[in-house]
Amino acid sequence: MKPENVEKIFARLKRANPEPKGELEHINPYTLLVAVVLSAQATDAGVNRATKELFVTVDTPEKMLALGEEGLKRHIKTIGLFNTKAKNVIALSKILFEQYQGEVPKNREALEALPGVGRKTANVVLNIAFGEPTLAVDTHVFRVANRTGIAKGKTPRAVEDKLMKVVPKKYLRHAHHWLILHGRYICLARRPRCPDCVIREWCEFKDKTPGVD
Repeated sequence: MKPENVEKIFARLKRANPEPKGELEHINPYTLLVAVVLSAQATDAGVNRATKELFVTVDTPEKMLALGEEGLKRHIKTIGLFNTKAKNVIALSKILFEQYQGEVPKNREALEALPGVGRKTANVVLNIAFGEPTLAVDTHVFRVANRTGIAKGKTPRAVEDKLMKVVPKKYLRHAHHWLILHGRYICLARRPRCPDCVIREWCEFKDKTPGVD
């Protein structure tokens, strides 16, 4: 895609939603980290339902350790892979409590060393909690980037690397939110809502949906 069209796309997305927000509910960097770990192969809405009561009383690694793995499972049993996720959350909480005075580290290497935390999770935390211009490539970002032609790639990392090169710096802070929300509500996997798309004039997708049901 031509650089000027990438510029136009993000300018339009910004105009439509100047301050986009992530949809995972959280109180602080720690609860954000926990929510993102729980969101793997789950919906944000499902995670929010499970953590609504949890985060009222459990908002630090110390409190999570006091709750314990079995206590955590009772809160998140509606989320897929909850047994493994509970184990990882308790393990990462122990590390944060013992090695980081209960604080979430602000660097990628330390984040990715935590149990259950991969590159995508680290990118989300760095972006939302600490304002870093990182791009978390989930299924929505991957689809939108490839379908529109903004950044084509066969793997999430390939798409991330290309997006970091082609997205103008002034848009990087919110780029992943714009792309995620666009993929979640407009550029749907099976039947994209092309007539409602604010960036359709620059989108390179050839089989645009002519109408919506």
